Amino acid sequence: MSKKSEVTRERIMKTTWRLLEDNPAKPVRMSDIAKESGLSRQAVYLHFPARAELLIATARYLDEVLEVDERLKASRAATGVDRLDAWIDAWLGYMPHIYGVARAFMAMYDTDEAARAAWDDRLAAIRHGCAAAVRALDEAGVLDPGLSVERATDSLWMLLSVRNWELLCGGQGWSQDEFVAHMRTVAHRTLVKN
Repeated sequence: MSKKSEVTRERIMKTTWRLLEDNPAKPVRMSDIAKESGLSRQAVYLHFPARAELLIATARYLDEVLEVDERLKASRAATGVDRLDAWIDAWLGYMPHIYGVARAFMAMYDTDEAARAAWDDRLAAIRHGCAAAVRALDEAGVLDPGLSVERATDSLWMLLSVRNWELLCGGQGWSQDEFVAHMRTVAHRTLVKN
């Protein structure tokens, strides 16, 4: 890909990111993105043949810009309960930064196939992180024996959902620190054997 093409592609994703955050309940159309980025619709489609592809690429672009790999280093290097705690800290610490785009995807989920595909892609990535944390508990011999790895992964994934963060931090006035501490406590009580 040429440098000019890379710059244009990034411009399209930045515009998409901004539009998603600015109008979370409104589907962002390719024509909106083209207009806001100063490009033709053809140019946008040249770089992203499908809207779902653009939305997924934009969500992954956020991960790159916000340095998600750096944020996950401690989690990936830890084992056992330390990995669980590091995962919780990393994911919940990242959540406020991606909430605008997440909110947009969730608002459009039931009516917009492309937004659904993009949000499902992100949910799969989050679940993957939860599964790694649970496997670390299992490998360390500290996973609650009443839970399968699959059920424990589902439970952690549910606990750390954007909706839970939204309800407690956005709706009930919890601070970020209170939410992280509480989710750690609940995760330990739910997943780690006594």
